[in-house]
Amino acid sequence: MVNSPQFDTLMEHKLHELLNHPAVQAGLAPFLAALIAAELFQRVKLSGMAVIAGFAATVYLASDFTIEPLTASRKIVLLGLISATLGILLGLIRLSWFTWLLPVLGGAAAIWTAQRVLQQQTPEVVLLWGAGCAAYVAVLVWGMDMLENQPPRAAGAATALGIGTGGAALTGASALLGQFGLALGSAAAAHLLIQIITNRTLPAGRVFTLPLAMIAGLTGCIAVLSARIPWYALAILACIPIIARLAPLPGNSVRIQSLLPTLLAFACAGGAVYLTWRVAGDVPF
Repeated sequence: MVNSPQFDTLMEHKLHELLNHPAVQAGLAPFLAALIAAELFQRVKLSGMAVIAGFAATVYLASDFTIEPLTASRKIVLLGLISATLGILLGLIRLSWFTWLLPVLGGAAAIWTAQRVLQQQTPEVVLLWGAGCAAYVAVLVWGMDMLENQPPRAAGAATALGIGTGGAALTGASALLGQFGLALGSAAAAHLLIQIITNRTLPAGRVFTLPLAMIAGLTGCIAVLSARIPWYALAILACIPIIARLAPLPGNSVRIQSLLPTLLAFACAGGAVYLTWRVAGDVPF
């Protein structure tokens, strides 16, 4: 006979170990959460909620939702949740001038997120890196916003951007930021997989593109400032939504339309990780 209390304790310990595994926290958990969210919300055309659902799963397992002290990583979480809420509202109220306002808000969010890190630098460095971070997030927000009504392109670009950001952050020796990026990639991959399997598009919208761009952009900026990611790796990642938008979509099949933008986007993501590896050296795991 198995001692029930001992068996329960053993199973609880095994479950705790499983949930603490980085591959589960940044890969499996956000993927499953996004898969469920996409299926649940697609009837109300909010399947784009998948990306924030997956990210929230990783935050719950790997970090927390507390605000104080308001560190850079907690600012990323906070701004990610706010941008998802804003994305829902903008899906209900179509305002064309927000196309230009959102990149400005993204740039301001980047400066606020990096504020503590920048305060430790000289004025010249603050100006240079502050402007660079603001420009990077603004470009990502603008680029992903151009894909909001093109689900195959948006899902492919989002998957590559998340995995590229997370892979570069991990290679640059930032575990938590790496998990943030990989969670985005895993969540977007779930959205992409549903489209490929069913051969039909899922609504993306700004509830998908805005938090994805905001979280990925802020994560990349903080990783450059606090880890060993070279700034030019971000320049390559910034090309992902642009390349996904310009890629031709051969045929009428959603499966085929998803393939080329995703492959081209992953070429950029792989380039960013490779350049980081050349600078940082061996992967720290």
